[in-house]
Amino acid sequence: MRYSPGRPSWIGREKEPELTATIHEWETLSTEDGTELSVFVARPAAQGDHNTGVIVLQEIWGVNAHIRDVCDRFARLGYTAVAPDLFHRTAPRFDAPYDDRSGREHAMKLTPESVRADLAATHAFLYARLEPGSDDPRIAACGFCMGGRLAFVANAMFPLACAVSFYGGGLASHLELAAEQHGPFLLFWGGKDTLITKADRRAVADALEEAGKRFTEVNVGHASHGFFCDARPSYDKEAAREAWGLVTAFLATNLDE
Repeated sequence: MRYSPGRPSWIGREKEPELTATIHEWETLSTEDGTELSVFVARPAAQGDHNTGVIVLQEIWGVNAHIRDVCDRFARLGYTAVAPDLFHRTAPRFDAPYDDRSGREHAMKLTPESVRADLAATHAFLYARLEPGSDDPRIAACGFCMGGRLAFVANAMFPLACAVSFYGGGLASHLELAAEQHGPFLLFWGGKDTLITKADRRAVADALEEAGKRFTEVNVGHASHGFFCDARPSYDKEAAREAWGLVTAFLATNLDE
């Protein structure tokens, strides 16, 4: 089943709310540790300057159909979206169904150094892709579960315009990065998420508040972990549609200005 993006309401945005055609391609990048990183790219097919982009960060199931679909949805809104294959050192182009948990093994083999190398290569690639159209390319990050945590890391590494985290697993283990966040942060939690405790959610919000950072926290009380993904049993159609509307408004406010 494909996730239908609908047509979100755009307030104060001049361009069309949704483009009709996108282009998809895989690119290979060199990282600072000497490995080769594949990235999935979705971009608007329409001609013109596209100077805004989104780094899309995967779950443990790889750059799978869901992550590629999210990239496509961003491209339909006029952004260039790039999803790095974070498991490329142990399982290149890993793409698993949601009943396959083998991605945990690859996630456990990630190191802070390898993650930062991949994020740096992805950010540099996207910046270079956008730069010809503008003197000031603007980039955001959006991640899911493991990727939600890595969006927090990316927003600390780079001067991102903003970042979005969906049910960021392990995000509370990186509270030292709260003071280093650059752009505003949008966090989504599921109230019935058994993988992320209320204490962890509270710790993240407290750390951002204490650091004086601009952030918005959305607790979807009736939803579970993974509620945004239509390929998972925990998918909640209404919650996903509402969340997407908030994401598009958040990007319109912080990425398009």
